[in-house]
Amino acid sequence: METEKNSSLYGILTLYDMQTTFFKNVMDGISNDDTHNRLDTKANHIAWLAGSAVHARFDLARQLGAEDKDTAYDLFSDNKGIQEGATYPDLEVYKTDWQKITPVLRKLLVNATDESLDKRIDMMPGQTISFYELLAFVTYREANLIGQIALWRRLLDYPAMKYM
Repeated sequence: METEKNSSLYGILTLYDMQTTFFKNVMDGISNDDTHNRLDTKANHIAWLAGSAVHARFDLARQLGAEDKDTAYDLFSDNKGIQEGATYPDLEVYKTDWQKITPVLRKLLVNATDESLDKRIDMMPGQTISFYELLAFVTYREANLIGQIALWRRLLDYPAMKYM
């Protein structure tokens, strides 16, 4: 594993690597028919949760200078929530995008400078945060999304997610 130049990223990169594996594992064996199943609730379905996680990694990479966009960019740009009646991509699309962006973003993070981590980002009118704060939040949120998909696995009668 390549180590980071900035020691403040050690913990985040450790979680990043763990969550890279967990994301793949949590979607293992889920049928595309079940990805839009909300079990008559208003909860976000698996297709939205997975796509949101993928989109967030692409968005972080763009903040650090990458130009690629995720396949479902239009469904998630501008922090869009779940859209009633929209058909989200199959999990294979998300898995392919995940595999594409993960090494790119990891390399960008490993090479992040203090200046890039301190860069201020406008979150909403009158509120800015540093890129580092955004990265910490997105890392937390990614774990949350994986956990929600893990719960959906059990609710939809799939075996529990494997950690290894």
